[in-house]
Amino acid sequence: MKVLRVHINGWVASFRNPLFISGFQPTLAVPPLSTLYGLLSAARGDWVTPDDAAVGFIFQNRGKAVDLETVYEFDRTRLKAKPNVCKREFLVAPELYLYTPAIWLKPHLESPHYPLLLGRSTELATVVSIAEVELEAVSETTYRDTLLPFPNEQIYGQIQALPTHFTPERPRRPQGIRPFYMLTDQILYSGPALQDTAMGWGVYLHGNAT
Repeated sequence: MKVLRVHINGWVASFRNPLFISGFQPTLAVPPLSTLYGLLSAARGDWVTPDDAAVGFIFQNRGKAVDLETVYEFDRTRLKAKPNVCKREFLVAPELYLYTPAIWLKPHLESPHYPLLLGRSTELATVVSIAEVELEAVSETTYRDTLLPFPNEQIYGQIQALPTHFTPERPRRPQGIRPFYMLTDQILYSGPALQDTAMGWGVYLHGNAT
């Protein structure tokens, strides 16, 4: 299968854990699919959903750190904002390899319509390279640093319910919420799969791959 392999990096990244609303804000280890579709939507300048394009990814980083952040809690009755300091976790030197068979997205990724982000509005990302590559159909591969749908008897790891994308109208609403495995270890998988042989890892495509 011919796909785009888009190498994207940044200085820092963070992906909000939906289980934590206030207080300490930990980051997810890998981005949810909604982040990837948000990134593609920003590049295109229009909404991209799982019905429009399939995506797969490998996400790596060089470690975690914690920052102190001031947030302002707005009181609508008094029209005042009260500052509050909380701890926020982030990932250092993120590297994203995004795969999509939607070749038509290539010119949008070469010249994005809006800034690309790996998380929050301050976590800017840069496209390092775009290549058209072939994913090889194999009977065994190794998955790592990605999301895989739950359940699967061969896969293990942290399970988290995450959205696939958001609605375009405001207030934005999460869509396609379902459980995923968040892989941070290498897992050998036996069965039909797609593999980027040059990089040595399996690529699972989510969404419409036609």
